[in-house]
Amino acid sequence: MKISFSTLGCPEWSWDEMVSTAKDLGFDGVEVRGIENELYAPKAKIFSEANIEATKVRLKSLNLEIPCLTSSCYLFDKNDNGFYVKEGKDYIDLAAQLGVRYVRVLGDKDPKPGSDIDFDFTIENLKKLVEYAEGKGVTVILETNGIFADSSLVQKAVEMVASNNVGILWDIHHPFRYMNEPVDVTYEKLKKYIMFVHLKDSVIISGETKYKMMGHGDIPVNKALMLLKENNYDGFVSLEWVKRWCPDLEEPGIVFSHFANYIKGLI
Repeated sequence: MKISFSTLGCPEWSWDEMVSTAKDLGFDGVEVRGIENELYAPKAKIFSEANIEATKVRLKSLNLEIPCLTSSCYLFDKNDNGFYVKEGKDYIDLAAQLGVRYVRVLGDKDPKPGSDIDFDFTIENLKKLVEYAEGKGVTVILETNGIFADSSLVQKAVEMVASNNVGILWDIHHPFRYMNEPVDVTYEKLKKYIMFVHLKDSVIISGETKYKMMGHGDIPVNKALMLLKENNYDGFVSLEWVKRWCPDLEEPGIVFSHFANYIKGLI
């Protein structure tokens, strides 16, 4: 198993600070979800035509990789469908240039299940992107997020698409927190399709989800990691510390160091 952190956790850091910290703390990679003020990765300066090769060389010299480009491609959005399908394709093209294996897409907007999500419409858009990714060395992964935190529903989605270019990003938090699914139930249904894993911890206070540093909440992260380990999962587990959306969360330097030590002790 390899470890990474999402750039959501360090929105004020430069790319140089991100990769230097990852190297210093013993991470294997950096999951890209925005860099500084640019949330749309294909427009980030480090991935421009002038800079992309130097970026690849720097990562290789540090023995780091980008395991996933994490888009905000909303497959369910009927009002801006063309925009989001184009976003998905832009991310796939960038992933192909970088040699990044996975692009994350969403079937619902928020972690909590939304309403009025047209399942069939969403799956048709997923099929479009999966077909676009064929031959590019990129797999499109649908996150267990929103209504798709229901493991039966996300399983149905990938099986309907029926391609080697589609998989699941298992956000361990969401099915447990919002669907009350035991992690072993979620894992048993999805294990054939899990390509990438998000980790975060939380507690419920006055009916609201409050994110906590790893091991300080009640999400059964340890059990999920043991399931992955026992079944020889050799991909990435990535800390998704959502500081970009929740500025009051603890600072990334503290959280990333804690996560690296905590997870390495388990895996």
